[in-house]
Amino acid sequence: MENASSSPGAKPAASPATELPRYPASVADLFALTKPRVMSLVVFTALCGLLAAPETIPFVLAFTAILCIAVAAGASGALNQWYEAELDAKMKRTAGRPLPAGRMEKRSALHFGIGLSFFSVVLMGLATNVLAAAILAFSIFFYAVVYTMWLKPRTPQNIVIGGAAGAFPPLIGWAAVTGDVTILPILMFAIIFLWTPPHFWALSLFVKTDYDAAGIPMLPNVSGNAMTRRQILIYTFPMIAAALAPWPLGLASPVYGLASLALNAVFLVLAIKVARNRTDKVKLMVPEKRLFGYSILYLFALFAILTIDRMFF
Repeated sequence: MENASSSPGAKPAASPATELPRYPASVADLFALTKPRVMSLVVFTALCGLLAAPETIPFVLAFTAILCIAVAAGASGALNQWYEAELDAKMKRTAGRPLPAGRMEKRSALHFGIGLSFFSVVLMGLATNVLAAAILAFSIFFYAVVYTMWLKPRTPQNIVIGGAAGAFPPLIGWAAVTGDVTILPILMFAIIFLWTPPHFWALSLFVKTDYDAAGIPMLPNVSGNAMTRRQILIYTFPMIAAALAPWPLGLASPVYGLASLALNAVFLVLAIKVARNRTDKVKLMVPEKRLFGYSILYLFALFAILTIDRMFF
C-alpha cells in the first residue's frame, strides 16, 4: 500500500521552516528571534558610546536610547531569521531556532521584526534626535537588507562589508547624547568593523560544514582554511591600529593606551597561532577556538576600559 505522500494527488510534505505551528508563538520564541547573545554586545558597545560622549543627558533619555538600540538589534535579528529560515534549517547550530523548528509562522516573524523596527526608530527620534534615529534606521536596513539579503548569499567578503552592521551601536549611542559624530565614535566604529572578520572567520573555520550544507559562501568554504587563517592575521593589524589610535590622538589617557597594548598583544599572539595552524580537523582547531573566545572578551574589555578612561581620566 502506497504512502499517502506518494499518491498522485498528494501535496509534498512541508519542511519544518514552512509548516504552520499548531499554537501561537511563545514569548520565549519571540525573544529567541531577537538573537539575545548578539544583542548583549550591541547594547554594551552602544552604552560605551553613550558614556564616552563629552556631554550627558538625563537618565530617562539615556535609558530610552539604549532601549531603542536593543529593540532595533532585536528587530534586525528577527528579520534576519525570517529571511534565512530555510538556510537555518540546514545548519546544525541554527536548526533549533523557532522558524526552522516549526514553532512559528514566517509571517509572524516578519511582522514582529517590522514592528520592532518602526517602534525603535520613532521612539529614538522623539527621545533624542533625528541623527541618532537616522543612523539607527540605517543600521537595521544594512543588517537586514545589505548584509542578510545581498552580501551573505553572494560573496565570501560578506562578513567584511557586513561587519559595519554591528559597528553602528557606539555611533548611535554617541549621537543620542551629542547630536553629532566626531572622530572617537568613528574610531569605535572602526574597531568593531575591523574586529568582525577575524572574530567571525575564526568561528567559520570550525563550523565550516554548516555553511557547506546551507550553501553560504563563507571564506573557508570558498578560498580554503589556509587563506582564511592568513586573512585573520592580516585583519588583526589594522584592528590593532584602530584600537590604539585614541591614545596618540589625545582622545584617551596612557591608562587606556597601556591596557590596549596588552589586550592587543594577546590578540596578535593568538592570531599568529591560528595562521600557523595547518589542520583541517575540527577537533584540532584549538587556536581558532581560543581566538574566537578571546575576541569576545577582548572587545568587551577594550570598550569598557575606553569608557572608564573617558569618564574618569
